[in-house]
Amino acid sequence: MNHKLKDFGSLKQALTAQQKAQREQERQARQEEARRKQLQREQAEQAQVFARTVGPVHKLPDTGKAVLQQPRPEPVPRQRLLDEAAALQEALSDEIDVESLLLTDDGLSFRRPGIGPDVLSKLRRGHWAIQSQLDLHGLRRDEAREEVSRFVRQSRQRGLRCVRVIHGKGHGSPGRQPVLKQKVQRWLAQCQDVIAFAQASGPQGGAGALIVLLQG
Repeated sequence: MNHKLKDFGSLKQALTAQQKAQREQERQARQEEARRKQLQREQAEQAQVFARTVGPVHKLPDTGKAVLQQPRPEPVPRQRLLDEAAALQEALSDEIDVESLLLTDDGLSFRRPGIGPDVLSKLRRGHWAIQSQLDLHGLRRDEAREEVSRFVRQSRQRGLRCVRVIHGKGHGSPGRQPVLKQKVQRWLAQCQDVIAFAQASGPQGGAGALIVLLQG
């Protein structure tokens, strides 16, 4: 008899727990339904506000044309490029006296005041590895001037120390004289990032190139 009463008590507890769980589910369902209706009311109110603000709208007629998403071109900072070009034209002069800016030993090597002659010796011997170079073959004077200034500025920004500028030996020029050689020397002399330069040795380009040392 006691065993049957115990089973009956367990069954009653199980039924009570089941009824409690069912009531909890029903409560959660009522809450979810209330939230859903509240969201619908808010959306309806927003739609009414939008309709009153915008007024009546009409769907555009279908033209039958496909709308293709074309890739947009990269933006070109034209004004900045123009400003840089103007600055380059003003900054580097063909007529400036390089001897007023630099010290010279043999007309082929130059150093700024405060730079010892041993620096030129190291440049000639290839003490510093050439990290980049600019070849001016085929460029007109104005193009070459812009390229020299840009090359020096970008090399300095990249943290380069020693670079080469190839101006050519003039074999294809009238009189077989290097047209750009002296101009390149003048341009480099006006670049504040350049502290010295020397004519390249034979393996490095000889009379057709300059080895340039930049600010460290």
